Amino acid sequence: MNPGAREAWWAAADAGWADPRRLYREGRRAALLLEAAREGVAARIGARPDEIMFTGESALPLTMRGFLAPQGPARASRGTSATSLVCSAVEHSSVLTIADDVSAQGGHADVIAVDRTGRVDIDSFIAALPQAPGTACLAVLQAANHEVGTRQPIGAAASACQHRGVPLLVDATLTLGRAAPPVDWSILVGQASTWGGPPGVGVVAVRRTLHAPPLDLPPASLPAVLSAVRGLEWADEQRLEDAAHARVLTDRIRESVAATVPDVAFLGDEQDRLDYLIAFSCLFVDGESLVLALDAAGYAVSSGSSCVSDLRRPSHVLAAMGALTQGNVRVSLPIGVTEATVDGFIAALPPIVSGIRAMLGADDLGANGGTT
Repeated sequence: MNPGAREAWWAAADAGWADPRRLYREGRRAALLLEAAREGVAARIGARPDEIMFTGESALPLTMRGFLAPQGPARASRGTSATSLVCSAVEHSSVLTIADDVSAQGGHADVIAVDRTGRVDIDSFIAALPQAPGTACLAVLQAANHEVGTRQPIGAAASACQHRGVPLLVDATLTLGRAAPPVDWSILVGQASTWGGPPGVGVVAVRRTLHAPPLDLPPASLPAVLSAVRGLEWADEQRLEDAAHARVLTDRIRESVAATVPDVAFLGDEQDRLDYLIAFSCLFVDGESLVLALDAAGYAVSSGSSCVSDLRRPSHVLAAMGALTQGNVRVSLPIGVTEATVDGFIAALPPIVSGIRAMLGADDLGANGGTT
């Protein structure tokens, strides 16, 4: 947890232990703390406090299923049984699972292709939005990709969705607390753990203009919510300085790795990406071996899909991009990371990659190769 969330944790446990639904004094105090938490999130994302909800489970699939359920807000407000979902091919795996479910249940799901940087084909996305009035529908688009950091064209998608009367759910998991929050959305979701808050707290914001009844979301514990909100405030206070610092460091990683590791392909948009995230694939290298070797050297990085636990499972994001799905590394810099830590990673990576290639008998395959 970041310093703000960590410092708030114990105080929140003492102050917010009671059930905010109870009428006794401590319950009323807890209700006031919960309302203050809503105000804290609302101020950071440009929303109203009564548009903010917290959940103790993953916010994205819960919110989607709530809006697409047989009696959910989207269907109830439009009065028909038809269901339509539009999303990109590089969304979180839970989104694609729901798209499969919509199709299996007789609805219509359009999963839109992306280019080699991971950015959705916005013209195809817009063309797929349903035009027939009365169709229960939802469009889902991430603010930035979880695995390669490429930013998505939220503004263009939101404008088209508004014109068609389609609610746009923006997955802001990677941007809350680390980048400017999206401004054009009908529904916005995020997870506290990604901005340095405690795990197990999801944030959901639903514009009141949707006239949607409250979603049935499993509640999060109030102390965790209070810690999460203070963590978001702390991260957002550091955001501009952190973004500039992180961009310098991820650019340094890119330049150094390109110069010292043969046959490496960088993933995502080089410029229009999250400042703190960089991803690349090392040819002739097993991703799991690379993660374990870097861990032994003191560096915790990720490989494979960002939303499944099995590193042996190819990344659906990289597959959709047409990129190499093995030997990829995703480096996400925490707020306040030091230059010394990044320089240590840069120094540790080349011999580790070389050693893995040697074990696989591929140490001379890339001798005449280069970087892309």
